[in-house]
Amino acid sequence: MSFVDVPDVFIGSTDDAHTFLVLNRPVPGANRLLADAGFTARKVNGRTVYLLAPTTSGDANEQTGIAMYGLLAHTHDLVDLSWTTRWNPQDSGTEPDLRFTFTGTALAASATTAAARSLLELHGFAPADGGGSYRPTVALNETDVLGMVVRAEAHAYAVGIGVRVELGIPTPDAIPAPPCGPSSAVPGGPPSRPARRHTP
Repeated sequence: MSFVDVPDVFIGSTDDAHTFLVLNRPVPGANRLLADAGFTARKVNGRTVYLLAPTTSGDANEQTGIAMYGLLAHTHDLVDLSWTTRWNPQDSGTEPDLRFTFTGTALAASATTAAARSLLELHGFAPADGGGSYRPTVALNETDVLGMVVRAEAHAYAVGIGVRVELGIPTPDAIPAPPCGPSSAVPGGPPSRPARRHTP
């Protein structure tokens, strides 16, 4: 299983600046809702993926926000780790202070400031490889790793630390296949965590 398969709804970004959305359980009216928000449905590796082509972060933020608010009427088990939608009119275009990088199911983090390093340690990361990068202090499954990143990313955003999550997905064609055959929609139970809220 991939981390994109953990929540009912996963929103992320590819390295080439596509915003993508994956539904891991059926959501009534999702095709229409996402099309109205500007997403295009496409089959990728046996699953339906909803894509926004590269655009400005302000436009991606608005379109993804419309989609999220519609989907939240049906599930609160939603994770948004897209860097393409992080629009801030005061953003100077500088590199983020904190970066999370997924490689397959492995996770590493790097920090360029003392505040970002402290935040990582607060959320269960420890220095690795001579202190240049950070890793979780214990072995975790995909659900726990994803939760760890969601909490740390939300905390960083709340205290004004620039953050970027790189999912290790270079293009939409590299979005992983679903875990159980050709259908991406699997039955979902009750939400296990609060939604990662989209910020305009």
